[in-house]
Amino acid sequence: MAGETVDPVLLAALSTLPHPARVVAVYRTADLPSGSREVALELWRVSDPGNVGTLLRAADAFGAAVALSPGCADPLGPKALRASVGAVFRVPLVPFGQTSGERVALVPRGGQPLHELELAAPVTFLLGAEREGLPEDLVAQSNYVATIATPGAAESLNVATAGAIALYERSRRHS
Repeated sequence: MAGETVDPVLLAALSTLPHPARVVAVYRTADLPSGSREVALELWRVSDPGNVGTLLRAADAFGAAVALSPGCADPLGPKALRASVGAVFRVPLVPFGQTSGERVALVPRGGQPLHELELAAPVTFLLGAEREGLPEDLVAQSNYVATIATPGAAESLNVATAGAIALYERSRRHS
């Protein structure tokens, strides 16, 4: 790997952080991981870069791939990169709709409790936009419609939290 010395003032001008990094790396998009895994998250119009980055980090922790629909935040944008804490360099990004296995649409209410599903591999969890959720046609095309049971008063879970719980629940039973 080759290195270049760059004026710290120039690096500071490129950064969005109050204390910019002293070292940066440049990657080609083609060098990012690709391929499928037995477990995947498909994100439908998740526009918040922090949520996309957090879901990449959760996918990294549980060995899953991630698929992004059009309208999702750029996983290579500064906020998503920070939230992923480097996971974007380890998690395969696959085309939306091309993951394998049974599809489980996660909805805030009205689905079968997630903890009751078999979740045998391979499986893909579909997660919707923060406000709109999943469109009805994607829910209808899924093998299962599931809800994460919550005993508290919250109306719903954050999309990144829901994705992490789904990956954990699958991993807990099949690792």
